[in-house]
Amino acid sequence: MENEKTSNNTDTENNSLSQAQQNRNKKTGFYYSFLTIVLLFCLIQIGYGALLNISNIISYQGKLITLQDVLEQAKHHNEDLKAEKKVITSDNSLEGIARNNLKMAKKDEVLIIINKKVEQPVKKEKKWYNSLFEKINFKSKTKQQEESEIPYIPQTMDEE
Repeated sequence: MENEKTSNNTDTENNSLSQAQQNRNKKTGFYYSFLTIVLLFCLIQIGYGALLNISNIISYQGKLITLQDVLEQAKHHNEDLKAEKKVITSDNSLEGIARNNLKMAKKDEVLIIINKKVEQPVKKEKKWYNSLFEKINFKSKTKQQEESEIPYIPQTMDEE
């Protein structure tokens, strides 16, 4: 009987040990599963961040190329303006502007102005669809108005 009791005790002890070991195994399995999920989440975040940075780099390179083109155009335009400034500020061109646009003359010169009859444009009735076209062509009209405001500058002056 004692043998049976001792065998039962050892069986219960083995069962309790194996059950405690199973509980530990469950806990470590849960921890490993949790750590695996956390690591997968971290890998997904790293991948997403890398893709986002690569897309930003590509878009910034495109913007950089565009801005470099704009800079080159601005430099060429600046050079053209400097050349035009030299032409305008020369004595001959200033004299031409004074004679042609401002109707001025030198000392001991007689200024003769010949007026040409300018026909007044006939105003047409505006229809509703004409106002739409005017709004669309507004930018081109402003450019034409700016060009008409620029004074005439002769390239060479004839000495009289």
